[in-house]
Amino acid sequence: MTYKIFANGNPLQASELNLNLMQQAIAVFTDATAREAAIATPVNGQFAYLTGTSNLTKYTGAAWENAIVIPDTSPTVSEQATSRTITSADANAFIYATAAITITVDDELSIGETANFIQNAAGAITFAAGAGVTLNSKEALLNTNGQFTGASLTKKATNSYYLIGDLA
Repeated sequence: MTYKIFANGNPLQASELNLNLMQQAIAVFTDATAREAAIATPVNGQFAYLTGTSNLTKYTGAAWENAIVIPDTSPTVSEQATSRTITSADANAFIYATAAITITVDDELSIGETANFIQNAAGAITFAAGAGVTLNSKEALLNTNGQFTGASLTKKATNSYYLIGDLA
């Protein structure tokens, strides 16, 4: 499909409307039901805006999908009373240790992702490198420094993490 500039006085064919105008515009509907009632045969790459949900949608050739996917960056918050190994679900999380625990760091996060830890009790959080993982921290310290102190673990590269915070 080519992009067409329409000029005054030129005849306008139905095929031009269908091909050049209808498929090159963003139609606006209140919801998906209204969109599907109006567009019986969507075309791959066609867009529609839904005012009820403020979503821009696109047709993939098989189904309508959100054209812009905004990842959920809401942090998860959990209390931890037992030692464990980090997982990919810990990215962007806040983990409150309610007892002395050990956090084993396997290569589970993606580069640039961070997990946050707060010592919420008297017992320290101890960080231990999993197989093949390097933990980089100031003076190679791997324990939180007391109740209500914290540490953040950020993945720098494959098998390489920074551990920063109030460490002892």
